[in-house]
Amino acid sequence: MAEGVFKSLIHPSHQLIADVDSAGTASYHTGSSPDSRTMKTLRTNGITKYQHVARKVTAADFERFDWIFAMDQENLERLVDMRNRLVKKRSRQKDVEDDLGKVMLWGTAGGFIGEQVDDPYYGIDNGFDVCFEQMMRFGKGFLKSLEESARKNSDTVFIDSA
Repeated sequence: MAEGVFKSLIHPSHQLIADVDSAGTASYHTGSSPDSRTMKTLRTNGITKYQHVARKVTAADFERFDWIFAMDQENLERLVDMRNRLVKKRSRQKDVEDDLGKVMLWGTAGGFIGEQVDDPYYGIDNGFDVCFEQMMRFGKGFLKSLEESARKNSDTVFIDSA
């Protein structure tokens, strides 16, 4: 759901986002489509063209992406461990730490310090609606912080033509 919502927020493109993808830290859903309740929630909220096939996070993801977001603390720990193993394995390379994607909770990335995603899969009846609301808040928060950071760290002048 996070990928579908975030792609809808940057649709059709965003000057600071080149690529968005999602993957799990476990492989038991590899090759599967999203949960039907996820798709129903996305459609109900106007996101109708999202398609995805589940896959597992790979070492290449840490090189490909600037940010790797975890939905909860357990997955954050798994991703940090994966990243640390990569750093250790490549420790002979200069600045390897800076060359790998940053790992953090998705909520924290949007300014919601420590907030984890409420996994709807086994949860309450309206869990997918709650999850959707979180994805919207986190995605909008992340974009806002990313844009503010770009303004502070750039000689580029941003012009709002709206």
